Amino acid sequence: MDLKISAVKTYLNDVFRSIFRYGKMPRDAEGQSFAVFNNLFLHIHPVKVTRHSLKPTYTFGLGLISAVLFLVLIFTGVWLMFYYIPTVDEAYNRMLDLRSSTNFGFVLRNVHKWAAEAMVVFVILHMARVFFTGAYKPPREFNWVVGVFLLLLTFGLSFTGYLLPWDQLAFWAITVGTSIAGYVPVMGEDIRSFLLGGDIVGQEALIRFYVLHVVILPGLMLVLLGVHFWRIRKDGGLAHPSENEDASAGGGE
Repeated sequence: MDLKISAVKTYLNDVFRSIFRYGKMPRDAEGQSFAVFNNLFLHIHPVKVTRHSLKPTYTFGLGLISAVLFLVLIFTGVWLMFYYIPTVDEAYNRMLDLRSSTNFGFVLRNVHKWAAEAMVVFVILHMARVFFTGAYKPPREFNWVVGVFLLLLTFGLSFTGYLLPWDQLAFWAITVGTSIAGYVPVMGEDIRSFLLGGDIVGQEALIRFYVLHVVILPGLMLVLLGVHFWRIRKDGGLAHPSENEDASAGGGE
């Protein structure tokens, strides 16, 4: 019996080491750095951070909240895809079924809706926090640009998802929105035609907004989020006041 227990412990230890590449939790700084560097999940965070950046009031967790809301949207969005049919004849009826005939459908749809609206708010607050704390300065200017694109993708996801319930509010909101897009200089009509797939808000527009909402924009968001987190790590974690002062004085890289 003791041999079997020992064999199981050895096997579990081998599995643990194959994943984390170290045995017990390291106590020294070199071992801790090695553990972080060689672990996928820990590697998202920088090996070293400043004490100032650990204060909750410095970031208020706005970036983390935005990322968590995006994960909530992915989970609830995939679940909604099991019930939703992107056709002008079925889309609105499916939304009604979620409210009345599907177990917890009303909760599922409202969690997705409110998480989407909350994500827009928190991403804007996160961008404002970065701006007012000077965290966009060198060497973080590239990540600031990535963040701007993430903000635009957030707006795009919110806008494309608005048409999917196919009710009167969504229909006329998208009609007005695509009409405004048509006034963009030079490419306005091309953008409007791309979004609508024609001259009116109909089946072609619903399909295009659906594909943009569930495939293209979330895919771009995941890629840019990966770049965003990677650059935070490579730039030494969150910015701190002394670093911003050095950048303002011309000491940034």
